[in-house]
Amino acid sequence: MVRSNEGQTTVSKMKALPLVRRRVAIAADAFVEVVIWQVPIPVSPSLHRFKYRLAYIVDDRCVLRYDNERGKGDHRHSETAEAPYVFLTPDRLMSDFEADVARWNRENRHS
Repeated sequence: MVRSNEGQTTVSKMKALPLVRRRVAIAADAFVEVVIWQVPIPVSPSLHRFKYRLAYIVDDRCVLRYDNERGKGDHRHSETAEAPYVFLTPDRLMSDFEADVARWNRENRHS
């Protein structure tokens, strides 16, 4: 965190704080992996203080992924495309990702 105090600037030594790290089996051939950290400064060009990656893996293939890479910002990947993602909160991120996984399963007749 950067603080300005009467013309002086200090930078906090706060490290990334892991908030969520889990892998959940969805089926014998599919799992979800979720990793979310709170970071001291935003990962540019994102404006929030979270670094994340959420992936849905089916048959050893990543079919959905949400992440915020440095230089790319918040975005989501499907099997065929990459598109911007509007990050609001970690809870909303999880909800959007879960809905996307459910949609993928319906459209692909997977568990």
